Amino acid sequence: MKTLGIIPARFASTRYPGKPLAMINGKSMIRRVYEQATKASLLHEVVVATDDTRIQDEVKSFGGHVVLTRTDHVSGTDRCYEALKLQNTDFDAVVNIQGDEPFIQPEQIDQVVSLLENKNAGISTLAFRIQTEEELFNPNTVKVVFTSSGKALYFSRHAIPYLRNIEPAQWLSTHRFYKHLGIYGYLTSSLKAINLLVPSTLEKAESLEQLRWLENGIEIAVGITTTESVGIDTPADLEKVLKLFT
Repeated sequence: MKTLGIIPARFASTRYPGKPLAMINGKSMIRRVYEQATKASLLHEVVVATDDTRIQDEVKSFGGHVVLTRTDHVSGTDRCYEALKLQNTDFDAVVNIQGDEPFIQPEQIDQVVSLLENKNAGISTLAFRIQTEEELFNPNTVKVVFTSSGKALYFSRHAIPYLRNIEPAQWLSTHRFYKHLGIYGYLTSSLKAINLLVPSTLEKAESLEQLRWLENGIEIAVGITTTESVGIDTPADLEKVLKLFT
């Protein structure tokens, strides 16, 4: 299966404008993501999809592949689809790699690709076991529940499942909860199909685009990873990351 890794990178982030260009120990964030992605053995090519010439120039400066996409995309998935169409080569699958996770592990990317190959699903993603109450009850941490065969049932900003007759302080010691990591693999046919879907009621309720796919009957394979990814959403998040280098 020939697979393209795409890193969507917007400049105009609401919480942290210009974050792909933020420097982390001498390298820009987008460069660190790109270099990690190129280490994945199951990706045949990696490209950054951006809407800003400053990010385009940065990627070119370190020899990376980059395409300039429209500025009006509402999601990284839409940007990925445009980037795919701009390629001169045909690909069987695409991996959407978050541009704000500079420590993404190549093994995680390969796991997403393997799920597409082995789980008979059009989309794949990863989950990590939640360790703290702060994460469990934080609406910015997306939770996922899935079948015994590893197919997603639902994603939510709320802690799911709800544990009836058990105090919230005891939930983590009673049940395994999983948070969703924002990496997706798509068969090319699935990426094309979801690009044609209109926003759904569940998606609007939770502000989670993957619910649109589930509502339309598209299966999502979920793999469990033991490596937690570190996303950078705000300048405060960056400060925490910089301390790892001191």
